[in-house]
Amino acid sequence: MSDKTLPTGDKAALTREERLALRLRENLRRRKAQARALDAAEAGTGDEPPSQA
Repeated sequence: MSDKTLPTGDKAALTREERLALRLRENLRRRKAQARALDAAEAGTGDEPPSQA
């Protein structure tokens, strides 16, 4: 965990619940970013041939 995610900058002052909440939010952001990247990659690599109009 980096210092920039800590609201007070004092690691000792955080309770266990606060630390877990921070980790949960970081994990959620990371998972959302991975999902967006996966969606973008899948959208760019279509399996269907281009339609001929």
